[in-house]
Amino acid sequence: MNIPLAERLRPKTLNDYLSQQHLVGKDGMLFHQIKSGVIPSLILWGPPGIGKTTLANIIASESERPFFKLSAINSGVKDIRDVIDKAKKSGGLFTAKNPILFIDEIHRFSKSQQDSLLEAVEKGWVTLIGATTENPSFEVISALLSRCQVYTLNAFSKDDLEALLKRAMTEDEVLSKLKIELKETEALLRFSGGDARKLLNIFELLVTSFENEPIIITNELVTKQVQSKAARYDKTGEQHYDIISAFIKSIRGSDPNAAVYYLARMIEGGEDVKFIARRLLISASEDIGNANPTALVIANNTFQAVSVIGNPESRIILSQCATYLASSPKSNAAYDAINKAQQLVKETGDLPVPLSIRNAPTKLMKELGYGDAYKYAHNYENNFAEHEFLPEDIKNTTLYNPGNNTRENAQRQFLKARWKDKYGY
Repeated sequence: MNIPLAERLRPKTLNDYLSQQHLVGKDGMLFHQIKSGVIPSLILWGPPGIGKTTLANIIASESERPFFKLSAINSGVKDIRDVIDKAKKSGGLFTAKNPILFIDEIHRFSKSQQDSLLEAVEKGWVTLIGATTENPSFEVISALLSRCQVYTLNAFSKDDLEALLKRAMTEDEVLSKLKIELKETEALLRFSGGDARKLLNIFELLVTSFENEPIIITNELVTKQVQSKAARYDKTGEQHYDIISAFIKSIRGSDPNAAVYYLARMIEGGEDVKFIARRLLISASEDIGNANPTALVIANNTFQAVSVIGNPESRIILSQCATYLASSPKSNAAYDAINKAQQLVKETGDLPVPLSIRNAPTKLMKELGYGDAYKYAHNYENNFAEHEFLPEDIKNTTLYNPGNNTRENAQRQFLKARWKDKYGY
């Protein structure tokens, strides 16, 4: 049979769809939209092999809508317009069940290509479903993004992937006829990198390469078979995530040599320079932060520079930034602070802001005590007056704890001089 295992096992209904219960479970937003028949244009964002295309097909099937598909890799504006014209004719302008236009890898569309979708989405000629492995905030134009809901698909868990393998052994018309013993799964899961399509491809390749049964799948067997193929950088697959992870961890670990090596791996593999620059921006704040605030400035300038310069010269700018960040003092204090603050908000809810620091634009608000006893810091010595700014229920809570480095130690001394022992600085 020439049809790959991943295609043969592709779910046809929501009941067969694996994982993503936050979207398609009984309490999921998409579940209720599909059942009600009111489906907005949307962007499905998640890693490769997670089920974005499958979900788009299921949405079209269960909502009984015409389905049109384009790939951003080989489609131009003319292709988009042709499909939109066909969709309009198949759905009609006044039917509630307008056709679905699915665009795979929508992040690869240029601005003009994305612009060509706006009128069709705005007027409801089609319901757009775009699939992307990249952050749509960066890769989808704002005008189109504002017309779409963004749904994030989570990576498969180990249990999900093992369930998929067992489904292949019991339900597939080819593999169910073989005697297969799935003794170990760790190597299969490791080499697939969470990509269900890759997992099934590897599994099918393994079990169909043996003439004798039973076929016993072990970690040693999988490693021997898979590692016989040379590894290469795949900017749309597992290597994409492994290499960028190694790159950022090298910067975090203050190793400019490893950082520039993994940078070269990405550049030689054709990785988008703006994707690399965005990750440097994040690292500058998450891993360096106030230990060296200039790092964020340099990273931001790097992103702006590579956006206008492009290849091949961008490699020099990226190298300068990566080695600078790797050689900078490190602190994740700001990152920790916002994590703690968000968790506190989730636990405590909408606590009332102290009256003294509320805005009082109306007479009634002033009469209610809004702004009373507020101390304007600039009227006091050293531009500081001790005041309670946090809600009463969480007063004295320390969320920002400066790191142990030259700059943040100076911050700590500054805060301690003003707040004394209030926050434990």
